[in-house]
Amino acid sequence: MQLITNFSSSSSELQFLVDKVKRESLSSSSSNTQNLFLSTSPYDTAWLALIPHPHHHHHHGRPMFEKCLQWILHNQTPQGFWAAAGDNISDTDDDVTLDCLLSTLACLVALKRWQLAPDMIHKGLEFVNRNTERLVMKQKPSDVPRWFTIMFPAMLELAGASSLRVDFSENLNRILVELSQNRDDILTREEVDEKKQYSPLLLFLEALPAQSYDNDVLKQIIDKNLSNDGSLLQSPSATARAYMITGNTRCLSYLHSLTNSCSNGGVPSFYPVDDDLHDLVMVNQLTRSGLTEHLIPEIDHLLLKVQKNYKYKKASPKSLYSIAAELYRDSLAFWLLRVNNHWVSPSIFCWFLDDDEIRDHIETNYEEFAAVLLNVYRATDLMFSGEVQLVEARSFATKNLEKILATGNIHKTNADISSSLHKMIEHELRVPWTARMDHVENRIWIEEIASSALWFGKSSYLRLSCFHKMSLQQLAVKNYTLRQLVYRDELAEVERWSKERGLCDMGFCREKTGYCYYAFAASTCLPWSSDVRLVLTKAAVVITVADDFFDVEGSMVDLEKLTDAVRRWDAEGLGSHSKTIFEALDDLVNEVRLKCFQQNGQDIKNNLQQLWYETFHSWLMEAKWGKGLTSKPSVDVYLGNAMTSIAAHTMVLTASCLLGPGFPVHQLWSQRRHQDITSLLMVLTRLLNDIQSYLKEEDEGKINYVWMYMIENNQASIDDSVRHVQTIINVKKQEFIQRVLSDQHCNLPKSFKQLHFSCLKVFNMFFNSSNIFDTDTDLLLDIHEAFVSPPQVPKFKPHIKPPHQLPATLQPPHQPQQIMVNKKKVEMVYKSYHHPFKVFTLQKKQSSGHGTMNPRASILAGPNIKLCFS
Repeated sequence: MQLITNFSSSSSELQFLVDKVKRESLSSSSSNTQNLFLSTSPYDTAWLALIPHPHHHHHHGRPMFEKCLQWILHNQTPQGFWAAAGDNISDTDDDVTLDCLLSTLACLVALKRWQLAPDMIHKGLEFVNRNTERLVMKQKPSDVPRWFTIMFPAMLELAGASSLRVDFSENLNRILVELSQNRDDILTREEVDEKKQYSPLLLFLEALPAQSYDNDVLKQIIDKNLSNDGSLLQSPSATARAYMITGNTRCLSYLHSLTNSCSNGGVPSFYPVDDDLHDLVMVNQLTRSGLTEHLIPEIDHLLLKVQKNYKYKKASPKSLYSIAAELYRDSLAFWLLRVNNHWVSPSIFCWFLDDDEIRDHIETNYEEFAAVLLNVYRATDLMFSGEVQLVEARSFATKNLEKILATGNIHKTNADISSSLHKMIEHELRVPWTARMDHVENRIWIEEIASSALWFGKSSYLRLSCFHKMSLQQLAVKNYTLRQLVYRDELAEVERWSKERGLCDMGFCREKTGYCYYAFAASTCLPWSSDVRLVLTKAAVVITVADDFFDVEGSMVDLEKLTDAVRRWDAEGLGSHSKTIFEALDDLVNEVRLKCFQQNGQDIKNNLQQLWYETFHSWLMEAKWGKGLTSKPSVDVYLGNAMTSIAAHTMVLTASCLLGPGFPVHQLWSQRRHQDITSLLMVLTRLLNDIQSYLKEEDEGKINYVWMYMIENNQASIDDSVRHVQTIINVKKQEFIQRVLSDQHCNLPKSFKQLHFSCLKVFNMFFNSSNIFDTDTDLLLDIHEAFVSPPQVPKFKPHIKPPHQLPATLQPPHQPQQIMVNKKKVEMVYKSYHHPFKVFTLQKKQSSGHGTMNPRASILAGPNIKLCFS
């Protein structure tokens, strides 16, 4: 009774969370709040907070985007720094990263600009003084990331000009001077609008010293590079600076659009987000978190919309800066559309292979492309036969991902994300997609911090916002633990059945009830009924015991009697072990027969009995070959029998009869031979077993495809034979995946094809790099995590509360939120912006052949302002 009550309560809570995700993340209105999609960037938020309101220039004025300043006041961490909402922040400084220094300095400058929160400023400066040396001196100045080399000296100059004093040691001062020199070298070497870098200099406009560029030329470059939405490379901070320099109303409209979307005041580092990308990322999060069964209509709707958009999308020239975002989106679209049985061509993301400049750009900046390359690699998992583009894309992605693993080079902006991403890459390369258990993969995705990371942006990974991450995480954890409750109950039931039928006390055979149930339960998160999982497990247990009886225990007389009993379906004349096996099989067949009749009104007794007889007969043939009672078969004859003796189809076809009311059971038996998808499953599972067990089976005197191929091909070595078998497996897998994910070759329901795929994953998991099935303990930890231990996820910690509200002089006026700015009002912006905040007041630079610099064009310290070091 307590179990039922707990399950009912958990189910109600789960449904509440499902409805919450539908409302907040998947409704038509949620896609319009794009700020909620990506995590907040304190750095970009601070830059918008620096822009003064054009109507208020008495005293110190007030910010145009007051919500951004409010966000800063609300989001300082207890340690004194600012970080993206949802970052895994510990109670110490250990997890602080380089981008936190930039964000903290920018937020401190914004608070100082509006003369607010001196205690917060003091705490922030203490953080900067306490951590800069530790973070910066972890590596040589020449090894510091390019973005940090450009941005950090600029932020120190800005802080110094804002009378924010930072106290650094002499040793750190020397390093920072060298860092500044490296910055100057970059600025000298690169053109401001050069696009060959992963992040062009123009993306760092707010960090470029004004004295280094002619103002009129810079304005022309900005105007030339503004997007249709008014942004500069979709960067809020760079666009804010562009507005300060040019007064361009398109920039201002972009900034207003951004802040109007950001209800909490914090803005992301990338805006706007492509609608298709928004939908794809949300579907990907739901899929990899194991939540698809609860949101099938919503996911289908989003994918149909994406597929339609791609169908009518016209090819357009690719800028190098946009490659990461576009390739991430397109490879994700391919994976999600194909894995959900939508027709899609590899060309939607393999376009990068046809452009040498793009390929060179990715290979040169492979560290920044780590997450994108991982997406490309995942997309190639779904390769069909003959898809040459995917072969090339997989080779390209594999080469660069292996280089990342070999060198350990992943952007160290966020140590947690870098480490997590490294683990995910290693896992993807080590474990084939067809050998992964969905339930286990769901747990990995829930637990890994990098699961929310998209691609590398300006100075950090773009990530799913805390708003979405928390809702999805709550739902995913609740769903996972509820599944565990169901799985534990079913495991106990199948263990009782095995014990009652006497299968776990035979003495000579492998006891694999736990392994079998784990494999079939964890292999998929599809909403199959409990009956399907239990029947698969019972069938696997019967097969394991019977196979061991034929291999090691029974005499030839016993084996022939048992096979004949199965043919007659009569236990008369059987001994103890034979009788136990037959009675367990009879119990299983009767259970499936009855439930199938209740669901579909069809009696499949004869079909099931014939299916199982063929399996027992194949075991008898192998026993005769092994004992030398008949001549050794050819490779083809062996494989024809071994496809049956592996018994994968026996389990799948038996369980398929319970896939639900309306399932066309008659089609399972109407063909003279098996469906193509079933035949491919039989070949694959046999070869996967043989390639991992040929050494053991040679010792036992059993025949095996690996040895037989070598014997029939006199010039072949054992390694040649293994490679030959692996080649067959690779080719057959592509054919199999094509039949699972396409409707062209099999007209049976998707659930039937997915059940076949689940069975392949079970065998591929057991026989991936070794024979795990025959071990006693190798899977015990996996089983514990799958059925008992709840996912371990980081808790989102609240930031400290603001010490006070904005003073009355900074409160918003009672007027419409959208501010229309004409040319005269733009001039007022500059006047209020440069006085009395001295950082914006620079002496005029004398002309040196490039014209006179406009003092309004600089937000950074002039040439007479030095770094403010002690």
